[in-house]
Amino acid sequence: MMKRRHLISLSFLLFILQTGCGSEAGDESKNGPENEGIPSFSVDPTWPLELPNNWILGSVTGVFVDQKEHIWVTHLPETLTAEETSAVQDPPIGTCCAPAPVVIEFDQAGQVIQAWGNPSQNVEEFPRNPHGIFVDHNDYVWVGSYRHHRVMKFTRSGDVVLVLGEYDQNAGSNDKHLLGGPAGICFDDDRTAVSSGIKQRPLVSAGIWVDPATNEAYIADGYRNRRVVVYDGESGEYLRHWGAYGETPDDEYDYGDRNPEDPPVRQFSTVHGILGTNDGLIYVADRRGNRIQVFRQNGQFIMEKIVAPQTLASGSAFVFALSPDEEQKWLYMADGTNHKVWILERETLEIIGEFGRGGRQVGQFLRPHGMSADSEGNLYVGEASTGRRVQKFRVGQD
Repeated sequence: MMKRRHLISLSFLLFILQTGCGSEAGDESKNGPENEGIPSFSVDPTWPLELPNNWILGSVTGVFVDQKEHIWVTHLPETLTAEETSAVQDPPIGTCCAPAPVVIEFDQAGQVIQAWGNPSQNVEEFPRNPHGIFVDHNDYVWVGSYRHHRVMKFTRSGDVVLVLGEYDQNAGSNDKHLLGGPAGICFDDDRTAVSSGIKQRPLVSAGIWVDPATNEAYIADGYRNRRVVVYDGESGEYLRHWGAYGETPDDEYDYGDRNPEDPPVRQFSTVHGILGTNDGLIYVADRRGNRIQVFRQNGQFIMEKIVAPQTLASGSAFVFALSPDEEQKWLYMADGTNHKVWILERETLEIIGEFGRGGRQVGQFLRPHGMSADSEGNLYVGEASTGRRVQKFRVGQD
């Protein structure tokens, strides 16, 4: 019996060390000395700690690491079943569990600091169906609500400050004031921090990026609309918008007719993730288009990269994160259909690796959907659909 226990322990240790580090796409490119320093990731099975109050998470849609190195998470309580929430049924059918509040703040150790957003609140006043989260350098919390066409700005404690879009109102991709299913939130804390010698927190994408130099908010407006749209981050005034390749978006395009053997289409399919970089570029994840497109801030198209072109269903390009070095050398892209994270060289968009695979065991994914990086380059990945968890992956180098 003792020998068998030792074998099990050794197997588990080997699993922990190996999980998430494999890379079919990047194996050959990692062999040469010129590719030394490529990041690799291993799961931290101790993060997060157990949730209080018998809370349980539904589909995790957004993850963001703020300036305090706290990790913010949004999830969908409405995806939980009666069996999963038996303690709050009327009458209760069991002793566990209860839906966690919609927005949760964790510390670095994985302990809950605070949480807000009761699922029973009026949907016209609160962002039900949250689809991304960002905490800006002024400690405002931004949440995108894709089903109800809004982006909402809150205080850190959950009071509404600003609303972009209107509840359940949509007028298409070329309307200046209404949104059509914004995918979520992302900001740059302070682009000037790099030049001033301050260590900059890495960027992530979850649907919005705000330029601190101009306070312009770039929104991935991509569930019903097919565009990037830009507003003033303080007043909410419309500024400009564009579609794929920097062209005028056309809502008549049907992504259901796409053929992976055909040339890339001239319209976005699902604009799902967006971020800005230190060198003034905008990276857009066109989820069902299986591609990344890169623009200048005025909407001028620069280049694109097709990732896993044969992917159908929800597509491959979900959301991004960046490495924390000054050049932001590495671009990470969560792929919620193939259940992995791709590693790309940001400047060239060359795929140099990947980690993760589909499954429910530690280090595996089911629909990675929200992703963020801390100042050390560790990644936090949230799983939507039936995944319903957040995992921490520690960065290393091959």
